[in-house]
Amino acid sequence: MTRTFFVTGTNTEVGKTYVTAALLHAAGVQGLKTAAVKPVASGCEQTPEGLRNSDALTLMAAMSEEMPYEQVNPIALEPAIAPHIAAMEAGRRLEPSRLVGICRGVMSGKADLVLIEGAGGWRVPLAPRLFLSDVPRALELPVILVVSMELGCINHALLTAEAIHRDGLPLAGWVANFVRGPQSDMPRAEENLATLRTVLPAPCLGVLPHDESGDYRSGAAHLDLSPLLSSSN
Repeated sequence: MTRTFFVTGTNTEVGKTYVTAALLHAAGVQGLKTAAVKPVASGCEQTPEGLRNSDALTLMAAMSEEMPYEQVNPIALEPAIAPHIAAMEAGRRLEPSRLVGICRGVMSGKADLVLIEGAGGWRVPLAPRLFLSDVPRALELPVILVVSMELGCINHALLTAEAIHRDGLPLAGWVANFVRGPQSDMPRAEENLATLRTVLPAPCLGVLPHDESGDYRSGAAHLDLSPLLSSSN
């Protein structure tokens, strides 16, 4: 049975790709076939093969299944700005229905675990009155939340969790990521972690220490996938 989760964050630049790749690697170590989708990515570079996004390439390296780049990252936008603005400048319209179809195609493949990584936070616009959160809503996916451990993280995490709940989706788990610096740099880090464990309505899948190398394989060692793999999804 394929299990699929949507990965979002409390904001942009919180380490969603690092965590998603770490989850894929941890699942692969357990012998699971894995696949991933980054439906929309801005900040892409021109290459001889076309626009390429470093986050999408990281996911391709971390997952076990081989897929064409265009299936992993169907919407690649060059400017490193909000996707809906980048799409407008490129004369393109971002349609959640098309992204849903691509995700369904990956979900119907041979992978045991499929992770769909969002862009920015939960409520990222695609077009007027259309949001990237419309994709997991249409697919009825449980959500994994990446919490950037920094001042304000409790408020950001709770507001995101509440928005996910209002959209009718379950929060399957959350990951604490010290993306800004070592745990020792954050005042009262342990107290903040304890509060998050109390107030977030889902299990903590891991606490990832700051990693200057960005090697997702080291992050995978700090994850516990059992709450995800034992779910009915």
